[in-house]
Amino acid sequence: MAIDLERRGSIAVVTMNRPEALNAFNNEQLRVLAETFDEIGNDGSIRCVILTGAGERAFAAGADIKEMKDLDGAGGLTFGRLGHRATRSVEELPQPVIAAVNGFALGGGCELALASDIRLASENAVFAQPEVTLGIPPGWGGTQRLTRLVGPGLASELILSGRRVKADEALRIGLVNSVWPLDQLMGEATKLAEVIAANSPLAVRSAKQLVRLAFNGQTIDGLDSEARAFGEAFTMADQKEGMTAFVEKRAAVFADPA
Repeated sequence: MAIDLERRGSIAVVTMNRPEALNAFNNEQLRVLAETFDEIGNDGSIRCVILTGAGERAFAAGADIKEMKDLDGAGGLTFGRLGHRATRSVEELPQPVIAAVNGFALGGGCELALASDIRLASENAVFAQPEVTLGIPPGWGGTQRLTRLVGPGLASELILSGRRVKADEALRIGLVNSVWPLDQLMGEATKLAEVIAANSPLAVRSAKQLVRLAFNGQTIDGLDSEARAFGEAFTMADQKEGMTAFVEKRAAVFADPA
């Protein structure tokens, strides 16, 4: 049931650590995951997060079916809302989240990857929303986020069939950003996190919110918010430092958010 949190300078690595169950989620693990991301969100010294699974076989194989199978309607609703709390804690985190998907990302595991900002996959990664094969629809945001990411036709095919998508197809359809050999995955995720962490944390947080608005909201609202955020940035120390450093031909040094 463990959720491990490791600090690597300004980067946090969150590992779903239940490899004996392919990192499948029960109530306790969902709760701890959400609390871990809440903790990270309140830490201004963390600038980027990598989310991954323990072992080589699975990122996360979804919800624990042994725990789910005897739930009644009220219990199912409670478990679904707990899953939504976990995925929203990832999606709404102020800092960017890179999902390093190693192996199976099924059901809720796929939904956690979808809630992340960027997805890198190992060559053995497999994605699926197989819930319909168990007599239920996706319940942790898969119907919404997968549709917005790959389009309604393809999302409908994947969700209604429950079929599995291997890493090469996931890259082709835009489900992941890149695919790497398993032994290189965390190194590549770390390199990307370091690039992001070197940028203005205030600008990165603002940009993440604006991308989410484009993803979830009306375009006109997103454009207005973008203009406002752009103007507000010129009141911040990060803008002065970033542009002064550029003119002075030196690396910018950005302070952590208060």
